[in-house]
Order: sequence, then structure tokens, then C-alpha cells
Amino acid sequence: MGDEIGDEKRALRAELRERRRVRTATERTDAEVAITANLIGLVEAQSVPVRSLAAYLSLPDEPPTRPFVRWAHDRGIRVLLPVSRADGLLDWAPYEGGDELEDALGMPAPTTDILSPMAINDVDLIVVPAAAVDRTGMRMGWGLGYFDKTIGSMSRCPPVYAVLFDDEYVDEVPRERHDEPVNGVVTPSAVITI
Repeated sequence: MGDEIGDEKRALRAELRERRRVRTATERTDAEVAITANLIGLVEAQSVPVRSLAAYLSLPDEPPTRPFVRWAHDRGIRVLLPVSRADGLLDWAPYEGGDELEDALGMPAPTTDILSPMAINDVDLIVVPAAAVDRTGMRMGWGLGYFDKTIGSMSRCPPVYAVLFDDEYVDEVPRERHDEPVNGVVTPSAVITI
């Protein structure tokens, strides 16, 4: 059964990667504007003021998060960004708008001082990448489990929202025991709380 689910996930991830790869420049620009506005709206709608959040720096094919990260930083919100470790955990580093480097997985990370995996425990909101999320909130990542481990290990987890393109919010995703759900999704067309 586990191999069957793994095969389903691999096939779906390949399809989603290809869809992302072939999006036009106009689609990406439109998505950037809409996703940024929706992420700002999400922050402003929280019942507890967001003083600190965890986010990530998007790659070129991903739904764009960089304008939102800059917006949050410019508003005085402390932004922590993930730094992948070889052992499957995430360290965190504060975003200060400066240079970037590549972490152990080749993902963009800030050049500021690295904090421990525990640094995320103090944030008011978590914004995560995803390949897809289903209507129940089950998130399918890209297969390494970094965010599942992080979210699953938190004793007091704040709201977690995945950033997606509209067609990546689907009826159902294959799920395994270690997969962690999210509280909602942010797409170009909506903020959906699950």
C-alpha cells in the first residue's frame, strides 16, 4: 500500500512540476500580484496581530512569495526563513532583505545568523510551499518531509497556510501517515480557511 501511495505522489508531483514549468510570464505576473494581495489580507485578518511569521523564498516556478516577504519585513513583522539541513530538519534565519545563499538542498536562504529549529515556535503564522492541498487541508509537499516534520513537532502550532496556484487546490491528494494538514491555502483567487 505504501509503495502504491508513493507512486501516486510521484506521478502527481511530476504533473504539477510540468504545469508550473509551462506557465506563461503573464500568468506568473498576475499570480504574483494576486497572491501577494491575498497573503497581506491573510496577515491583516488574523485575530491575533502577526508580529512574527515563518515563510519561504519562492523559486522561479513556484507561486511567488518574495513580494510578500518584503512587505512583511517592511511593516516590521519579523520574518523567519527556512534553512534546510542534511538531517531532514529546518533551521531558521531572519529575513533582513539582504543577500541570499543556497542551503544544503540548493534552496534560497538568507545570509543572516542561523537560528535553531526551535525558533519557529514563536511565530504567529506559518506560510509553507506545497505541491497540492486537498479540500480537507491535507498538504502534499515535494517529497522530503521537511515541513511535515516541522509542523508535526510543534506543541503549539499557529495557523499554517500553503501557497498554491488555483489548480493545485484539489479534491484529494494521496496521503501517508507522516503527512501534516494545513489550516488553509492562499491562491491567486482566494484565501481559503479549511
